[in-house]
Amino acid sequence: MGGELAELGKVLGEEAAAGVGGIAAIHDAIAGRVFARLGGGAAPVRFGHDAIAGAVYASVAGSAAVAGRLAGAALPERTLSTGRRGAIGLGVLTGLRGDHLEGSALHAPMAFRRDGRVLRVPEDVPHARGRLVIFLHGLFETEHAWTAAGEGYAPRLERALGVTALHVRYNSGRHISTNGRDLARLLDETVAAWPVPVRGIALVGHSMGGLVARSACHRGGAFAAHVTHVISLGTPHAGAPLAQGVHHATHLLGRLPETRPFAGLLRRRSAGIRDLRSAALVDADWDGHDPDALKAVACAEVPLLPGATHCFVAATITRDRDHPVGRLVGDWLVLAPSAIGRGRIPAGLGTVLHVGAAHHLALLDHPAVGAKLREWLAS
Repeated sequence: MGGELAELGKVLGEEAAAGVGGIAAIHDAIAGRVFARLGGGAAPVRFGHDAIAGAVYASVAGSAAVAGRLAGAALPERTLSTGRRGAIGLGVLTGLRGDHLEGSALHAPMAFRRDGRVLRVPEDVPHARGRLVIFLHGLFETEHAWTAAGEGYAPRLERALGVTALHVRYNSGRHISTNGRDLARLLDETVAAWPVPVRGIALVGHSMGGLVARSACHRGGAFAAHVTHVISLGTPHAGAPLAQGVHHATHLLGRLPETRPFAGLLRRRSAGIRDLRSAALVDADWDGHDPDALKAVACAEVPLLPGATHCFVAATITRDRDHPVGRLVGDWLVLAPSAIGRGRIPAGLGTVLHVGAAHHLALLDHPAVGAKLREWLAS
């Protein structure tokens, strides 16, 4: 297995080659329609056209793949995942194709991170406290998302409440249930190795991170007995409309030869993106099912963790959550009913906060959310 830059060059080259193949398919579909109208007399011309076009596209695609490998191999070895910019770029890549990157240098196993580097427990936690607050980022994100606008919630909670805050990085392109299983294992290991008795664990997830937290709690483990709070910020508990729209667009685009390559491109989306369509939390939601089937398989009803306080934060771009625009677009990515689990979580089982005039990413560091986190976790 090569280094991160070499692997990145290989992946980008392969994606470029796939893009060229898609353009070739569109060209072929359009040309086929034209030659079909010209009739059998155009057969010799079509034969020559197809041979030349096929050779050209194959050459360009092959060159793109080779160029990516050569570029990655020629660059000096450098670790991208520990730097802020490199980590953010890899976060986007893993969100798109992360399930295909397992086993490569670009795959980030689930781990606590500080300043981009893997945090060892307990060696790298010299001032451990009994209460832990675990932050889980969303799709396309890394732990750096929490501090994009400032110091973030973690240090403020540590100062105000005397807790130890930890940020998790994970491959958001994998299945939510797979990441939930890894989170449960990581938390079990952390509880076992923690240098002081654990008196409470709060899980705070943004977007997909809230689903990963729920999946881990459903799987259970020694850590589950210590969980006091599960807090989700803009989490699509009932599914994300954008993921649903992409799924249906794939079927529509697949109906015509000229648009079918675009459908093929969309089908390359990661398992993590697919899971957001219906908020799939357990393996049974996807294992053995056709991921491209138009009709969604009913997802398992996953109960909330007993004994823990569950809190839901929903945002709308309008100040009034009942404003028609706010009801239509939510925070641009997640609708407010989905963020509070309407239709998937029984009403009255959690505490809800609505944040008005805010978009999806604003929830990563918002004054109203920060104040509410302090209030919830202090109780």
